[in-house]
Amino acid sequence: MSRIEQAMEKASQLRRDYPPAVTDGTGYAQQGGDSGRHNRLERHEPAVPVSSDNPLLVNLTQPFSAAAEEFRKVKAMLLSKTKENGFHNTIMVTSALPGEGKTMACLNLAVSLAEEFDHTVLLVEADLRRPTMHTFLTLEEKPGFSDCLLGEADLAEAIMPTGIGKLSIIRAGHSVPNPSELFSSQQTKNLVAEMKNRYPDRYIIFDTPPILPFSEARSLGKLVDTTVFVVMERHASLQEIQESLDVLKGCPVLGMIYNNAEQVGHDKRYGYSQRYMQEHQAL
Repeated sequence: MSRIEQAMEKASQLRRDYPPAVTDGTGYAQQGGDSGRHNRLERHEPAVPVSSDNPLLVNLTQPFSAAAEEFRKVKAMLLSKTKENGFHNTIMVTSALPGEGKTMACLNLAVSLAEEFDHTVLLVEADLRRPTMHTFLTLEEKPGFSDCLLGEADLAEAIMPTGIGKLSIIRAGHSVPNPSELFSSQQTKNLVAEMKNRYPDRYIIFDTPPILPFSEARSLGKLVDTTVFVVMERHASLQEIQESLDVLKGCPVLGMIYNNAEQVGHDKRYGYSQRYMQEHQAL
């Protein structure tokens, strides 16, 4: 066999042993499927850029508004308080009752944090009963938090880069019949610990169901570093708020976000006459 024939035979053998790489639409090649997908997710290269025109996401759609500036004030205090005596990077956002705007607060706070230079942000949709992030953002279908808890997906597989600053999202995943039991299980404890250890320089924010009707936030509150509590004006009673805070005694409450508050006496040119999220004095 001539040298040319030997070279052709060797090239043919290489092609059989190493199939050509397939691009995944992000500019990265995938060899063998999973490794390419993992690299893409860890590089935070979004397959489908996330977008939104929802006016409630003020830090995304109205970044120069007064409401967006209020979120930046909340963010500044959160950055300061979570770095006292170490980096307390796991944060739960919850409320006493449904309909208080905790998911909207979660998203705005996460977008604002993702604008920082020092930290990335992972927002986890941990409300498996009524996931609503898809109503605010255009999100692709992927495995989610419930799939990771059940061992049906790896964290890297569930992480969805958004293209919004340094923000990534994990969706709720498929519905489960027993979220309360799932959140109180060892699997949830192990997964939260894994997330904290795998991403030690990243803020991990959990959007959970409200406290009084459901038990998931009570379980997750024992696993995270701190909690941000959302209160809507004229929604939950003082007794319900106090009861919720009593439930969270095992988890430090970093502060409150007072939602849907109406300020009086400010210049209307800056939008203060409209109802918007406002930093609570306690935060």
